[in-house]
Amino acid sequence: MARLEGSCHCGAVRFSVVSHTPQPYMRCYCTICRKTAGGGGYAINLMADAKTLKLEGAENLSVYRARGTERDPQELSPARRHFCKHCGSALYVADPRWPDWIYPFASAIDTALPAPPERAHIMLDFKAPWVEAPGGAKDPEFNKYPDQSIEDWHRTRGLYET
Repeated sequence: MARLEGSCHCGAVRFSVVSHTPQPYMRCYCTICRKTAGGGGYAINLMADAKTLKLEGAENLSVYRARGTERDPQELSPARRHFCKHCGSALYVADPRWPDWIYPFASAIDTALPAPPERAHIMLDFKAPWVEAPGGAKDPEFNKYPDQSIEDWHRTRGLYET
């Protein structure tokens, strides 16, 4: 298990979580991630145990629920994207469909993260035309979301931390 410490840019929000899956391997190019957490045209989410979330500065958080999903451009996403209301830093996603987990953005983590053995490029159907997804033999690409979960990816590569 890895204890991850994170914060926003201005320091108004700090958090920590415990993760069994700390490899930042999956780059999401969907319009929601790109526009709300961007940087290189993609966002990288990790997975952590929701019950371990410790939060300082909760009064400085705002929540955004995106409109527009792969199925319906008018549908309101159940996912809640937490960000600092002062500096706008994207911090983590919580989704009631998966209440046991939260998904911190790797960009918000201050703890050194391990380098993954590969980087999956996902949601490429939604990639901005100016963004190049660097590919290679070790970098799988997916037009939509892959079938393999974050946990399964870590387990099949012997990277799941207990």
